Amino acid sequence: MIREEYEELEEKLLSPVACLSKNSLGRAVPEEKDPYRTDFQRDVDRIIYSKAFRRLQYKTQVFIAPKGDHYRNRLTHTLEVMAIARSISRALRLNPDLTEAIAVGHDLGHAPFGHAGEEVLNEKVKEYFPDMQFVHTEQSLRVVDLLEKRLKSDGTEVFGLNLTYEVREGIAKHSKGLKDLKDFSEDLLPSTLEGQVVRLSDRIAYLHHDLDDAIRAKIIKESDVPKLVKKILGDNNSKRLSTIILNVIEESRGKEKIVISNDVEAAMDEWKNFLSEKVYVGSEPKKEEEKVKIILNFLFDYYMKNIEKLKNYLTSHPVIL
Repeated sequence: MIREEYEELEEKLLSPVACLSKNSLGRAVPEEKDPYRTDFQRDVDRIIYSKAFRRLQYKTQVFIAPKGDHYRNRLTHTLEVMAIARSISRALRLNPDLTEAIAVGHDLGHAPFGHAGEEVLNEKVKEYFPDMQFVHTEQSLRVVDLLEKRLKSDGTEVFGLNLTYEVREGIAKHSKGLKDLKDFSEDLLPSTLEGQVVRLSDRIAYLHHDLDDAIRAKIIKESDVPKLVKKILGDNNSKRLSTIILNVIEESRGKEKIVISNDVEAAMDEWKNFLSEKVYVGSEPKKEEEKVKIILNFLFDYYMKNIEKLKNYLTSHPVIL
């Protein structure tokens, strides 16, 4: 079988610390192996063909209502995370298919309007259900486990993509929010290096594209970028991206954890703090958040009071409650 040949190639070519497809912990519901795809390749396809993946193109991020079509959305962010993660993974001889699967699935449950939307939804959930919360990493897992439907080869439709454990874990543990890179708990770190690569690539991607978009929107100028960031990472966005990726590769080679050097970590944290002050908090996108609150508060309250309006959806998704 082609799949078995590919699994043999993985064993020969990948690093001893890579997660081999044949060593996957498997799926919650056992399935027959695919004749030509490894388990992780199969997961990539299931995610890309899902409705949730297609909906990412309509979810905005920092720029909630951008004037123009060159600003990033949740789909372009996902693709940039995938590109960065894949480059690092290949250089370290990790499993590129597992890396890609986690990357394309990591934000499937993200709220519209970026983290502003997530905050509003979390507040509304707590208002109606005090013991519950809305966290996009948990929602991403809920999407792939419960909400997405897929068509089996025998023609039957089932709920859940039934992804492998490693992909599900990588999705659940991909985010650090706005915390500094060093502020993490070991139990929140993905067990696979591929998952750790995606986790760091997510941070790299949004630093890179949020700065690029903010400059394009004339909120800030390249000359505003902190001196420490320019000194350590480079004097333009392209150099900075290359510097970080190369640093991750060099620092992580031969190790059992994905790491970066202290100076690059400090520069990235400085970069993040700069964006928080100049873009996320004190700029035009922040003013748009009031509109987000109005829209999401209205919709949430309306459907909670008129649950019958969701009858068709609830009937076709009986497992979501």
